Amino acid sequence: MKRMLAILPILLFLPANLLASTGAIPEGPTLFGIPVEFILFAMVLMGVAVLHNNTLQVALTGLVTIIFFKLVFTGFKHGSGLEGLALHFQHEWVILTNLLCLLMGFALLSNHFEKSNVPELLPRFLPSGWMGGFMLLGLIFVLSSFLDNIAAALIGGSIATIVFRGRVHIGYLAGIVAASNAGGSGSVVGDTTTTMMWIAGVAPQEVFHAYVAALTALVISGIPAALMQHKHSPIYANTSEEIHVDGARVAIVAFILIMAIIVNVTINVKFNEISDSFPFIGVAVWAALLLTAPVRKPDWSLMPETFKGSLFLLSLVVCASLMPVEKLPLASWQTSFGLGFVSSVFDNIPLTALAIKQGGYDWGMLAYSVGYGGSMIWFGSSAGVALSNNFPEAKSVVNWLRYGWHVTVAYIIGFMVMLAVVGWHPTADRYHTDIGGSQTATQSK
Repeated sequence: MKRMLAILPILLFLPANLLASTGAIPEGPTLFGIPVEFILFAMVLMGVAVLHNNTLQVALTGLVTIIFFKLVFTGFKHGSGLEGLALHFQHEWVILTNLLCLLMGFALLSNHFEKSNVPELLPRFLPSGWMGGFMLLGLIFVLSSFLDNIAAALIGGSIATIVFRGRVHIGYLAGIVAASNAGGSGSVVGDTTTTMMWIAGVAPQEVFHAYVAALTALVISGIPAALMQHKHSPIYANTSEEIHVDGARVAIVAFILIMAIIVNVTINVKFNEISDSFPFIGVAVWAALLLTAPVRKPDWSLMPETFKGSLFLLSLVVCASLMPVEKLPLASWQTSFGLGFVSSVFDNIPLTALAIKQGGYDWGMLAYSVGYGGSMIWFGSSAGVALSNNFPEAKSVVNWLRYGWHVTVAYIIGFMVMLAVVGWHPTADRYHTDIGGSQTATQSK
């Protein structure tokens, strides 16, 4: 962090003519053969991993540092200097606006679902014994397929607190995070990373086969997690209290999701030529929220904290968009597999942004890797960070790896099962919108 701050004054006092638009973009400096942009980006991600209480400051400082570095040394994809920077954001604004609208809109959507009292009703359908704990993980998996994985993990944690009388084992907490990330990996509305792919032009069916790996991982991870929890504190469901489900809120959740899906499919299929000119899907979600506000008022008090969290993620996405992806290893199943382990240490949002910009991936395989892979360590995914805020004992890498070993085993086996059953199917010879909003062709291998 201090090194990044020290770079800024040096860059500010370099000759001004270096900031002018010169047309040709120079080859940037490297360190041990690695472009300096990647090193700066790695420093940002390590800062995020270590300084959990100052993630927004770290992300914004890193973004400013990378921008100044590119202004001085390398230029941007669309030109050099301030003009190149302006053109870069001109190509980025649609996906950034869509992401901001979706992140904030889905927070309100998740709150509607929580207040519908459906989560309170779910424990009544759980069997006794360790199967009850496993079934709860299955419910979290299903919830995450249409709710954001953060919301699914938090709802699952709340239910676990109730049915296990406040004694939730760390191995089971790892299972909750894994189930939420697995459930969102095959759905374009279940995880921020898959939503990013969807916005970028990846069709929903192109990530759906991630469920081959995700379901495998759910079983392999869920059973040991449930057995640990049953030994630690058996399940208990209170069926005496009367629970009223708010049908209006359930209908609002369904309406918002249907609106988002219809608008995105319509724009990408029938009006693809204008899909990168306006944030249609984000506007659709907010239009649905505002239209239904007279029926059930959204909890607007969530917006300040949600905005800060969204700004943090967007900062990482912009950092990723500034990387020279042509210098990355070619997309392959081996690369996808490795990204799962990287995702356990670094946030999966920027990793996904880099992969989308590079192109050539099997999107379902990538969705599983960056989504589920982040479950292997508590800070590897937003769901893990959010759940650990409610269960501070989970903020131990040693204990997470010790009792959550089943997540790593499940990731490896799930990936290999998908590779064997589905195979590697990279993007074919057709156009997809990259992370910068422009149309680029990606070749199959």
